Order: sequence, then structure tokens, then C-alpha cells
Amino acid sequence: MIKLFYYFLQSVLIYFFFALGRIMGIKLSRKIFSFLFLKTGPIFRSKEIINRNLLIFKKDISNDEINKITSSMWKNYGMTFIEYIFLDLFRKKNSHIIIEGKDYLENIIKNKKPVIFVSGHFANYELMSMEITKKGIPLATIYRPLNNIFLNPLMEYLRRKYICKNQIKKGLNGVREAIDFIKKDMSIALMIDQRVSEGEKINFFGKPALTTTLPAQLSIKYNLPIIPVFIERTLENNFKIKFYKEIFPSDQNNKIVLTEKLNKVLENMIIDNPSEWIWTHNRWK
Repeated sequence: MIKLFYYFLQSVLIYFFFALGRIMGIKLSRKIFSFLFLKTGPIFRSKEIINRNLLIFKKDISNDEINKITSSMWKNYGMTFIEYIFLDLFRKKNSHIIIEGKDYLENIIKNKKPVIFVSGHFANYELMSMEITKKGIPLATIYRPLNNIFLNPLMEYLRRKYICKNQIKKGLNGVREAIDFIKKDMSIALMIDQRVSEGEKINFFGKPALTTTLPAQLSIKYNLPIIPVFIERTLENNFKIKFYKEIFPSDQNNKIVLTEKLNKVLENMIIDNPSEWIWTHNRWK
């Protein structure tokens, strides 16, 4: 009952912030909420977990570098938070984004065969699936519902309306749904950077971490290429999305070997821009 009351208060505050952000506009909202998250984020999230994660990422990391990455992460967190209420604007325009690896998308459109898109929680990660669907690629995305039952309906509405109408809830039923979509020649998109209880312990920055093997399993079973995707903010607070070369399953690949390859790709993405990955998750628990 206490948790339910907490979720209610939390949702009221967030709805208020969303309404306020819409009134102020995206430019001012980004400035204000990046500052708010920078100042208040450490109150609600464990600094110990962030520091421990960063020491796994880079054993000889300095305190100055930890502070710099952490501060940039909170600012990005704040901007991503308030950008949810502006998803309709991102849907309508293209000037905010630069796309690298367009050839890979054009091949998917030309071949009309499903692929598996994988990525992590970088910058505004929601925009990756949005851009794929804007290119006319049939897509379904796997997501984790929010614990807050008062806030989750809004988030699901925003995702279905502006990002991708085919949303799959994470879990066993979600796997069956994903297979059904693949059989309808639809591509699947999912994040592979968070800890999952049903995953396998696979090295991530040299330390075993519970990792989803679902992309590898689907790729091997249905002979589907996997396309990693990376997004980052530009200096102008626009975005750059990079689609990588396909990773194909081979006779030598089992789900562990293929997932190890994907973890390596993800590591390189984080190395390229550690300031826009979410370090607050207890990834190596």
C-alpha cells in the first residue's frame, strides 16, 4: 500500500513536469531538466553502484573522469526524461538526426526480410526504433514495462503512437510474440545492455554479467542477421544514429559465442561515448 501511494505521488510529479516541459518548449526544458537531474539524481541513485561500474569499465579511471562521466550521464538522463513529451515533434521532423549506415537499412527494405536490431540505453535510445519505423521497416520492439502502474499507461501510449506501434512486453509471452512477428516478416528491436535474471553469465568488460541470449537464439533459429545500432547526442543537441554491418549466425556460433560477439560490440559503443550510457544499473550483480 505504501509503495502504491509512492507510485501515485511519483506519477503526479512526473505528469506535472511533462505539462510544464511542454509549456516551456524543448530547448528550455532540456536545460532545466539536465540541471535538475544533475543535482537530484545522486540523491535517488547509489553513487557506490555507479563508481563500482565505472571501475569495471576502466580499472585505472581517475576521480576526475568518474565525476565528468557521471555528471554528463545525469544531464543526458534529464534531457531524455523530458524529451518523452516531445516525441511527436521528433516523429514529424528529420532535421534533428544524422544517420550513418543507411545502406544497411536500404538493404533491409529491398530484401523485405526480418532482422534483429540490438542496442543499449544510450542518449535518447527511444529514437532508434522511431527512425527504423520512419524508414518504413516493419518492426516490433521488446520493452520492459514500468513498475509504476500510474505512469506506465502513458509511456506505453507514447511508445505505440510515436515510436513503434508493435510493443512486446519482456518475458516468456514476449518471446512467443517476437517469434510470431518474425514469421510475419517483421524485424525485432531490443536492448541487450541490462541484467536479466533469465540470462547467461557472459563476460562484459572482462567480468561475467547476466546477459540476454534472445537475439542470438532468434538469429540462429531463424537465420536472421543482427544489426547493432548506436545513438549519441551531437553538440547542437541533435542526434547521430549509426547502423552497423550485419552480424550473421554461422555454423560455429552457438548462443553463447554469438552473445559474446554482441557484448564486444556493446563494449565498443560504451568506450566511444561512456558519458551517455546509463551507469546506474547494477549490471554486474
